Amino acid sequence: MPYLSYEMNGRAGVGQLIGNSVIPLEGFTELGKDTPLARLSSAKRLESSAFDLDEARIRPVVPNPPRIFCVGLNYASHVAETKRADSDYPVLFPKFAGSLIGARDSITLPPESSQVDYEGELAVVIGTGGRRISEESAAHHILGYSTANDVTMRDYQYKTHQWMQGKSWDNSTPIGPVLVTPPEVDVSSAGIRTTVNGVEVQNSDLSHLIFSIPRLIHIISEFTALLPGDIILTGTPGGVGYRREPQLFLFDGDVVTVEIDGVGSITNNCVAE
Repeated sequence: MPYLSYEMNGRAGVGQLIGNSVIPLEGFTELGKDTPLARLSSAKRLESSAFDLDEARIRPVVPNPPRIFCVGLNYASHVAETKRADSDYPVLFPKFAGSLIGARDSITLPPESSQVDYEGELAVVIGTGGRRISEESAAHHILGYSTANDVTMRDYQYKTHQWMQGKSWDNSTPIGPVLVTPPEVDVSSAGIRTTVNGVEVQNSDLSHLIFSIPRLIHIISEFTALLPGDIILTGTPGGVGYRREPQLFLFDGDVVTVEIDGVGSITNNCVAE
């Protein structure tokens, strides 16, 4: 069953989503470092306190991750449109917890940037930490999957050869609405799509990842111990606005949707700060 972090009547909690009903779990305030799958599976379900999903605010699926590792250039279609050379090592960069927003929250468009772009991505949440994790055992370290939009301020991204300043703006990165556990979904070839104002701008599937999820977990855990609650954003397919002709950026009033088969869908309005 999918899980989510929510806020209702000023109180934060974790719930299990069944249809459109949220069943609160006793003893949890958010998904993250203290919610390994075993604890979620055995948690007491407060069925008498169930409520409709639309009654609560959906928080970022992991509101306070220890780290967010982002992967660039992980689909051949995106590598091709950037006219960059292939690499045998993934492009990695950080994002901060302050960047995250919920699946229905508004994407904040800062006045400093005129090139705000979308990037639909699969998010992987770590459930069991570890260092130097082998690809063969990587699956045992995954808590679940979610849907994300790695919103990027391109004019800031390309100010230098480092990307952090274009990728880490506050209140810019939707993730959610739910965490889907590995037994519930096969993401190996799940479709991923992005639309802007109802027009499809990205369409691919996760079989086209250059660096697979187990490979990413192995590579990242070589240089740092992965921690429960860490998030890995696995990269975006081709079709980003910066590389289109003509270019397509996000403006006040635009609506962006990212959908991953079996994982979930996020829809966010764009609002000028």
